[in-house]
Amino acid sequence: MFLRNFLIDARYAQIAVLFTLIALGITVFNFDIPVWHAGGVLCAALIMQALCARLVHVPFDWRSPVITAASLTLLLRTDHPGWSLLAGGLAIASKFVLRVNGKHIFNPANFAIAALALGASGVWISPGQWGAAGWFAISLAALGLIVTGKAKRWDVSLMYLGSFAAILIGRALWYGDPLAIPFHQLQSGSLLIFAFFMISDPMTTPDARPARLIHAVLTAAVGAFIVFDFYRADGVILALILTAPLVPILDRFFPADRARWRASKEPQYA
Repeated sequence: MFLRNFLIDARYAQIAVLFTLIALGITVFNFDIPVWHAGGVLCAALIMQALCARLVHVPFDWRSPVITAASLTLLLRTDHPGWSLLAGGLAIASKFVLRVNGKHIFNPANFAIAALALGASGVWISPGQWGAAGWFAISLAALGLIVTGKAKRWDVSLMYLGSFAAILIGRALWYGDPLAIPFHQLQSGSLLIFAFFMISDPMTTPDARPARLIHAVLTAAVGAFIVFDFYRADGVILALILTAPLVPILDRFFPADRARWRASKEPQYA
């Protein structure tokens, strides 16, 4: 049954890859991920999913909160368990509350990360924790392509990475910097995690491919602006919170069938 679900539903592949990355982060890259942080975001996300599902009368689905909790575990850091609990709960609540035309606006993990990193002390994003090991970046990109390919959103990931790479390389050429600098920046594991598991979320990307490509380019440009003009290394992740509200507008100008995780009809709160 699991193998069958894995083959037809991209969420199972995404869960497998994210938890593999968490295991690699702890065992190979020595991430300091407290058990209370990982457990806190997971428990809070599952409980909030159950409560909200009951309130809006849809079946409880564990897959979305597990994916969200894994993303928060990988990218968000805090010095207090209370923030971990708030992150998990806030992320899931956002997809039930912040909606337009039956579709949630923000990627849940991105919303919680941005809200807490910008508005709370003792919470921060850890964009450089993966280092810039080339072999790891390539492996992560390959795993990401598998997931986004199953979810039919590979175009978003590749357009985003291509646009961001063009901006970094163009900037280096303009200022006369060695190309080793942008190539080093592009090998960031956190950049690839964002590209393959956050901006490519089928539930929060535009429905039509032309709109998705436009959104990817805009997000890359905004991210680069935040990184270089505001000197925030986490600007790549923060950019999506600013460009996500454009998705309903793009959907209006580029109408297309709405994405579903699998062929059968499922609740739109997934």
